[in-house]
Amino acid sequence: MWERRNQALAPRRVFLRRVGRNLLAAIVVVAVSLGIGMLGYHHFARLGWADAYVNAAMILSGMGPLATPQTLDAKLFAGTYALYCGLLVVFLAGVLLAPFAHRLLHRFHLDREQHATPHAGATSAPRKQD
Repeated sequence: MWERRNQALAPRRVFLRRVGRNLLAAIVVVAVSLGIGMLGYHHFARLGWADAYVNAAMILSGMGPLATPQTLDAKLFAGTYALYCGLLVVFLAGVLLAPFAHRLLHRFHLDREQHATPHAGATSAPRKQD
């Protein structure tokens, strides 16, 4: 899927396709997570759909809930959803940054190979012929 150490750097078109694919995957995961949060707040906290959306979106974005959960079920859901969203942010940051990090490290590796010096035991001077 991605180029190996001994392969050339992928063309810009391939790189942009990777970025787009990872961005699309992140959008899908966020949309599904928002839906799960809305269902949970609607069911457990007995919030209307608009309030469930706002609370789920605020938790997902890291801002915190607007409505304070009143029941034990709502509190357990809100805490679990908040932990999930916190881990999701870290995961999605990795997914979104992976193509850039890979390209940077691959380019650094290629530059390093081009400017490599001979191994410690090798000599750069020509050998004398007897």
